[in-house]
Amino acid sequence: MSENMSGGPGDESLAAIGAELRDDGRRRMAGNTQAFLKKHAPFNKMSAAALQTFGEKAQIVFYPAGSEIIGPDAGIVRFFYLIESGKVQARQAGEVTVTEYSILSLGAGESFPIGAVTAGRPSTNIYTAVEDTFCYQLPAEDYLALMASSPEFNLFCTQYIASLLDQSRRQLQQQFAQKASEQQTLNSPLEGIGARNPLSVTPDTPLREALETMSRVGIGSMVVTDTEKKPVGIFTRSDLLDRVVLADLPLSAPISQAMSATPLTLEEHATAYDAMLAMATHGIRHVLVTNHAGALTGVVSERDLFALQRIGLRQIRQTIESAPNVEALKQSAADVRQLSFNMLAQGIGSEQLTQFISALNDALTRRVIQLNLERHSFEGIDWAWLAFGSEGRDEQTFSTDQDNGIVFTVPEGMEKDALKQRFLAFALDTNKDLDAVGFPLCKGNIMASNPQWCMTLEEWKGQFSKWIRTPEPKALLNATIFFDFRPLFGKSELADSMRRHLLSQASATPVFLQAMARNALEVGPPLGKIRDFVTDLEPEHPGKIDLKKYGSRIFVDVARIYALATGVHNTNSIQRLRLASQRLSTKPEEINAVLDGLNFIQLLRLQHQYLEGEPGRQGDNLIDPEKLNELDRRILKESFRQARKIQSRLKLDYQVQ
Repeated sequence: MSENMSGGPGDESLAAIGAELRDDGRRRMAGNTQAFLKKHAPFNKMSAAALQTFGEKAQIVFYPAGSEIIGPDAGIVRFFYLIESGKVQARQAGEVTVTEYSILSLGAGESFPIGAVTAGRPSTNIYTAVEDTFCYQLPAEDYLALMASSPEFNLFCTQYIASLLDQSRRQLQQQFAQKASEQQTLNSPLEGIGARNPLSVTPDTPLREALETMSRVGIGSMVVTDTEKKPVGIFTRSDLLDRVVLADLPLSAPISQAMSATPLTLEEHATAYDAMLAMATHGIRHVLVTNHAGALTGVVSERDLFALQRIGLRQIRQTIESAPNVEALKQSAADVRQLSFNMLAQGIGSEQLTQFISALNDALTRRVIQLNLERHSFEGIDWAWLAFGSEGRDEQTFSTDQDNGIVFTVPEGMEKDALKQRFLAFALDTNKDLDAVGFPLCKGNIMASNPQWCMTLEEWKGQFSKWIRTPEPKALLNATIFFDFRPLFGKSELADSMRRHLLSQASATPVFLQAMARNALEVGPPLGKIRDFVTDLEPEHPGKIDLKKYGSRIFVDVARIYALATGVHNTNSIQRLRLASQRLSTKPEEINAVLDGLNFIQLLRLQHQYLEGEPGRQGDNLIDPEKLNELDRRILKESFRQARKIQSRLKLDYQVQ
């Protein structure tokens, strides 16, 4: 007993036991930490060694409800925080630009303040525990070391939303794996598709020699290249009838006289989707593949792409082009939807998918117009069929209705009113047929059969000028629809003239742009101050969020304003934001985060519309955030934050109070 009291061997054994218990406790905590981390991005993608490092370096700290965790007054941020349980409120400190959206709620698995700890600066937000909260606290120096050693963690911290989006796409592919299992991915690079190292001839090769080679080898096309193997043309079997036989071209003539010059080329790193979109947009059947130097390395045909899909591009396009009536086009519309779903299941991004849907819907619309022109002749008259709204922006989803109009000029000696009546009769038939094909009539009657939206070029210009000069509520509403236009059929120069007039008028009228900005700020992203999301904005749909009204529309409205202000001719929202940001000297990482936010919301709309749509009816834009998986909820919240940020920039630029 006396030996133990005087620090003898008994004390040493107790100390050893205590040390062993402490080590065991650390191991248990590290094990629990890793189990938690594996449930949340980006830790679920990180190596075991990286997770072990985090577990060893991080401490778990308790913050009672109402306590401040960190704020600007604390100076340079010393820790990276990861919420283990509880709820944290992030509130912008100081003067805010959009006060009603200055608060954000963070939950388990979310981290903060990433930007401040990475840059080694004070936080611009005040982070407060709104309920009893436990956080993993990683020292800044260990955080930076982890960024240097873990590529997954580095990507997450530097490209936060892009990293989450990539995981969401993989999750979506797994969700649809059974339906898409028989199909090769459209993300495959062209270097592995189609004919490799194809035969080619020079422009002076006689036709007979080229045709004999095609017959002997059994190929349907011949590429024409220069001395550096760069493609200058392509000759196909379909060219033989029109350009050789019917044109009475001798077989001794050089192939350059019968080839299609300046063929479409894509580099090897481009994807099967890129080739498919090019074929759909340009109405061609072959895409030539080149290396970085522009030399020919392969040919991809419709047949090659058809092999990637049960429903192929060639099948759909040929059906559309040869459709004898509206009934035949109905099946094509269904095929477009199925092919689009296949692409969605294979991980194609929303920007590419909405453009692809728009391209094939354009083909459907053009065929409907052509069928109606068999009964309505406008020979000798300059006119164009215009698309407005989402179709005008190349942003159509699975659920879309009609928004269209007509612009025309009156030839000398012809009476305007009589000509307009002819166009209205034609438009009425066309609108009805488009409805039958699957494009519902516009509830707001924004259609070419409405006399208001069938006007001469000068009338359209006058209407645009009137809306810009007097930006009343109705004028601003019309601007959000009609200023997103493009020609689908007819003389595109008329639409180009409308665009030039619009941009010159808008950029010279700052009062109009300010009114547009004020109008765009009336609806904000549904971010909750306590809850993650506000889901009671639509009384008829409690618990749901309209992803179009409170999501994509915010980005679209901002993109339109900046495009008008900076003279961007494009109508697609992503292209508008990219080009306008360059002219406004916006940092690339900032605009990329905004575009990622828009792309995710669009992707979520596409998923929901397809999965929730009933037979014969497209799905809506209303989602229940409680039904989303944890990853998608997290990305949606970050996407809404990006919408809030771009609205803040708009409010500052146009001094909206």
